Amino acid sequence: MDLQQQITEELSTITVDNLKIIAEFVKFIKQKQEIDLLEPINYRRASGSSILSHAGTWEGDDLEECLELMYQTSAAWRK
Repeated sequence: MDLQQQITEELSTITVDNLKIIAEFVKFIKQKQEIDLLEPINYRRASGSSILSHAGTWEGDDLEECLELMYQTSAAWRK
């Protein structure tokens, strides 16, 4: 028995309400598959240079406040 026949056999024992859920899931998978085929993602690993271009610069008068908040929240993560 091939996979499609096995799935068909299993579906014959599913309630109508669950068949509706399965039908929606199948539609979702098909849409995702179509999108994946149409739009290949050109992933380029980040170099970090864009964030480094801001190193050593700060605009505003809240540097101390932001640093204090960062210290408080990072201390909570270390626990």
